[in-house]
Amino acid sequence: MSLQTTEAIYSNLAIDSETADKLFFEARTANTFSTEAVSEEALEAIYELTKMGPTMMNNQPLRITWVKSPEIREAVVAHMLEGNRAKSLDAPALAVLSYDANWHEQFAEFFPHAPERKAMFDDDAVSRAEIAKNNAWLQAGYFIMAVRAAGLYAGPMGGFNPAGVDSVINEGTAHHTFMIVNVGTPGENPWFDRLPRLSAETATKTV
Repeated sequence: MSLQTTEAIYSNLAIDSETADKLFFEARTANTFSTEAVSEEALEAIYELTKMGPTMMNNQPLRITWVKSPEIREAVVAHMLEGNRAKSLDAPALAVLSYDANWHEQFAEFFPHAPERKAMFDDDAVSRAEIAKNNAWLQAGYFIMAVRAAGLYAGPMGGFNPAGVDSVINEGTAHHTFMIVNVGTPGENPWFDRLPRLSAETATKTV
């Protein structure tokens, strides 16, 4: 992106350029992490931001498991592809993101003006799970932006056996792992070269 284009974009934002850089233009996926701890207050702030993003009917199927136990972290990492393991072992904070296939059970809490709409989803487990996955992925995007807003860096990853991770942290629940995110401050040589993004001409249209 050219400086001229960037300045044109900045002028059309409701946030300042420094914030836009922190959240978008200069934000990167960290591949190594320092040993600097992530505070409990930072983790709480990340969730408080994440939960405010819009979803269908305000449903909130995302479930975040912060893995603090070394034993559980080792067990989770054992189900990851070998190339991803070291990053998740070294990251100061490790988040396992899952979706709750029975998200509708909290209907009275997240949709209190019409709790009776829960009945729409009681007998359709397939549709419920699909809605859960779609909206949890949406919330995962908010989660990554919340990490950045907290002044930290996220390393979101696939490359793991979801059923294996579920056996470690989600046994006996309707929660299903779909992403693992390393969180912390960058360590030595944390960046790969930034890959190109699609142009607006390719990715957008006006009709």
